[in-house]
Amino acid sequence: MNRHQSQRAAYGCLWAAASITIVILAIIIMYVLLQGLPYLSLNFLFGRPEAQGREGGIMPAILGTLALGALSLIIAVPLGVGAAVFLTEYTRPSALTTMMRFGTDSLAGVPSIIFGLFGFIFFVTRLNLSWSLLAGSLTLALMVLPTLIRTAEEAIRAVPVSYREVSYGLGASRWQMVRTVVLPNALPGIVTGIILSFGRAVGETAAVIFTAGTALNIPTSVFSPTRTMAVHFYILAVEGISLPMAYATGAVLIVTILIINVAANLFISRGIARTVRR
Repeated sequence: MNRHQSQRAAYGCLWAAASITIVILAIIIMYVLLQGLPYLSLNFLFGRPEAQGREGGIMPAILGTLALGALSLIIAVPLGVGAAVFLTEYTRPSALTTMMRFGTDSLAGVPSIIFGLFGFIFFVTRLNLSWSLLAGSLTLALMVLPTLIRTAEEAIRAVPVSYREVSYGLGASRWQMVRTVVLPNALPGIVTGIILSFGRAVGETAAVIFTAGTALNIPTSVFSPTRTMAVHFYILAVEGISLPMAYATGAVLIVTILIINVAANLFISRGIARTVRR
């Protein structure tokens, strides 16, 4: 096999792998949507659940999902981006940075049930936060930190070194260079990490059940228990309460994530275009 044949073979294998992945994803999404969309209505979206979820709507679960995901990102994003900036701009390769990166990668591989157990023991019991929005958000923040750190670190490393040198040549300090040059150019990659983290946060079940609870009430404060759409879907399906309502909840969850991803991609595209014009 010559060079051109091997290149065509590799291209064909990559194209086939990508096509299979897209087809599987499309099948899963279409199946859930076809099963759930017939049961969607305004009352389902804006009503309160009745009879343990067999009837009524999922408005408390929608609000709980958005509140839990947003609060977890508010906690995790400054920590994750700050850690990435520290590792890339303020440290040199050493045993300490190697240990930090190894710890981050190891944390990413910890099962979510372990995070849930830790959150229950530490946040719910030891800190006496009870099952609450705050306890769930703190637990999810720990879960998404590795993704935020690694994606932000790679995005920052992708910024050309020449940008930093020009900034230093103009008399900027290290923090000024990071704030005005590195972070704006790394923003698309950082936003990608935020999107991935939000998707994991809103789709989590085990850790949320242990820390945020399963209450079917609209959260009125960070100390209120709440139920997310993923947990609502899990309870309705596993306990056999109402499979149609479970599929309808799954359809709403998928559409919500798709809307967020599309909006974020539009934001990234505009940010890249704005950077190029500069």
